[in-house]
Parts: sequence; structure tokens; C-alpha cells
Amino acid sequence: MSTAIKVENLSKAYQLGTIGTGTLSRDLERWFAKVRGKEDPFMTIGEANDRSVKGASDIVLSLNNISFDIQQGDAVGIIGRNGAGKSTLLKLLSRVTSPTTGSIKVKGRIASLLEVGTGFHPELTGRENIFLNGAILGMRKKEIKRKFDEIVDFAGVERYIDTPVKRYSSGMYVRLAFAVAAHLESEILIVDEVLAVGDAEFQKKCLGKMGEVSKGEGRTVLFVSHNISSVRNLCTTGLLLVNGSLKAASTVNNVINEYVSTKKSSLVWEGRNGDDAIVITKTFISTNNKTEAFFTSDEIIITINLEILQNLGEIGVGFNILSSEHSPLARIFFNDYNDLNTLAIGKYEIIFTIPSYSLASGSYEVVFDISLPGIKKVNSDKVNLGFELSSESLIGNRYYNENVPGFNSLFRPNWFTVANKLQ
Repeated sequence: MSTAIKVENLSKAYQLGTIGTGTLSRDLERWFAKVRGKEDPFMTIGEANDRSVKGASDIVLSLNNISFDIQQGDAVGIIGRNGAGKSTLLKLLSRVTSPTTGSIKVKGRIASLLEVGTGFHPELTGRENIFLNGAILGMRKKEIKRKFDEIVDFAGVERYIDTPVKRYSSGMYVRLAFAVAAHLESEILIVDEVLAVGDAEFQKKCLGKMGEVSKGEGRTVLFVSHNISSVRNLCTTGLLLVNGSLKAASTVNNVINEYVSTKKSSLVWEGRNGDDAIVITKTFISTNNKTEAFFTSDEIIITINLEILQNLGEIGVGFNILSSEHSPLARIFFNDYNDLNTLAIGKYEIIFTIPSYSLASGSYEVVFDISLPGIKKVNSDKVNLGFELSSESLIGNRYYNENVPGFNSLFRPNWFTVANKLQ
């Protein structure tokens, strides 16, 4: 199998603050370093793109010296937290921007879907943009005509195909852009998380089409998504980016497991957050098995430590669980089950337990909610946590697969199947 993409020592630096034309002294320093065969002196002081700490340099490395190979026909999932460098990498591969250092070698034509609006001229109609994109890829008009009806049917915009795309909704825009990228004859398809704009049915169609492009047509697919289940269903290999560095490049399951371990830091918060009446001092998530990796078979234990500084009467202490798409799944309050009126001034630890097999595999956010008498809420944004659940395919004699392509469930009940013979 031949190599479709080869990346060597790739870095991309951005300057923070107001960007001017630079200074003569800086340009001279760079020129003098270049003629001596030395590194750019201003690249050496760049910092990793870690947004959790305050940096001293005005140059940030969005990507920092990464190297990898992608084989022809691979479906590659690129995962990582916000700000990890995923979109920057796709822009470099698509030649939207140039690398600061390093090289990219690509075998074949690239069709990219990076963000809403990329690649389309707003004043042109949908029809004209289809032919424009095909021409950019080097296709002849006859070849584009052969694919035209299939593109329009997939996008579902037949009625608006002769309307300028500036009048399209964001969903229509993305549907047509994906249809163009997936159906025109490029060897490499690059898709960023713009599919989140489309509805659930269209997302299902897109994932199915990307699987067909990769497995059926032997084309290379690069897919960025925060939906871990979609990445697992579609991709065979994966790349994990952390603060601009390549943390892992392996099979998709290995990369997802590595990603789970990198999220450990979001399982604990410590500090002091609150007001003169109540202060949150610690929140953390653990399991009954006390392991770093969380599984659907584990009990999820959510703990909040707080100090009550005044006699307040009834206090509402609870949390909301949100899905990876920020949809609310559950809202749980301690005083639904207990009487908090008896809590006097002092320090308390409140523990919530989510039973095993309550949630399917995926990413979840825990948003704490503390309210005082008079419907006053304590600002708890800083103390919110997140966790990742992985699934075991077979546990004992129970089998449950929530990772069905196009159908990503959010709940995984602990049920048993019984077959009774009636005759």
C-alpha cells in the first residue's frame, strides 16, 4: 500500500497580540541566522499551545514538530481537545496556510471541508460552485456533469441549485459542500467538524458516505470530530494531538484509549470558588474500580466538597450531565433524597453515585448546580468536570453494542434477555 500523506517535522507558529509588519532588527536577526544555517531565533522561544497556563512568549506553536505517515485508503480520525491543533493541521494539509517549518508530501488531489463557507464563492449559484470546485480539482466539464445529479440529490438542495449560495442556510451550505467534496474525484477527503451544523439524518448520511469512500473506493479520509463514537465507527487509524504535539499515532482504539487517559486532569478540580455564604473547595469524579480508564460497567462516583459559612436553610446541591453535543441528559439534586436543612456551618462532602450501565460510551460533562434560598445560584463554572466512558463489547454473558454506525445511543441499561419457549 502506497503512502498518501507524509508529514515530517511539521510546525506552525502564530504571533499573539496585534500583528504588524515586524521590525527591521527582527528581520535582520532572522536573515543572519538563515545565512549561517541556524534556526529561526524567534521560533526557539515559541511555547506549546497550552491554554491552561499563562505563557511568557508572544509566539505560540499551534503545531510543534510532528511527523506521521498516512497510507492510501486509510480512514484516519484526528482527535484532541479544543486548541490541540487539529484544524490547523487540516489547513496545512489542504494548503490553506503554509507551515512555519517542516514538510508535507501529498500523493493525489485533496477535497477539503474545513468550515462553513470554505471553497464556495458566495455570489455564485450552487450549480456554478459545483463546476468551480470540480475545475479546481482538475476535472473536465464532462466528468463534473456525470456526477452533478448525484451531488444535488445527496445534498437535497435541488430547488435552490440556481440560487446564489450566500442565501443558503448554514445547514444547506454544509450539505452541498460535503456532497461536492465527497463525490468529486479526489484521492483524499478532509473533513473538519462542520458536520455538526447538519441535522442528525444528514450526519448519518455523511458518515455512511465517508465509510463508502474509504472502504469501497479506496480513497483516503481524514476526519476531525469530538464525537468519539463516530470516530470509532468510521476510522481504522487515529492521531491524537495534545497542545500542538503528536501524542499518539496508532489504531483508532489505541488512540482513543490514550485520549481517555489525557483527560484525567478534568476529573479533579481543587481551589476555592463561591461567596461569603458557601464555598466549593473540591470536585472530582472516580469509579468503584479506582482505575484511570472509565468503562460503562463502572459505577461513576461524583463528589463535591464544600464549606457552609452561614446558616442558610435549605441548600440545593446537584449537577447536570451533558452529552458531547451539550445536550442535557440528567439533572440530579441531593435534596431530592435528603434533607439539607439540618446542615449547619461546617465542611461537607456530598457523594453522588451513577449506577453501572446507565450511560453509553462517549464523552460527558458534569455541570454543578448549587442554589441558595431566594433562587440565588453559586457560580460554579470553574469547578465543572468531564469524563470519557469506554465500552466493553462482551461482559459476562451480556452483549450490547451502542456503537452502531449512524445510531449513537446515550443510555446503556443493564438489561437481560430471556427467551421462553411457548410450545
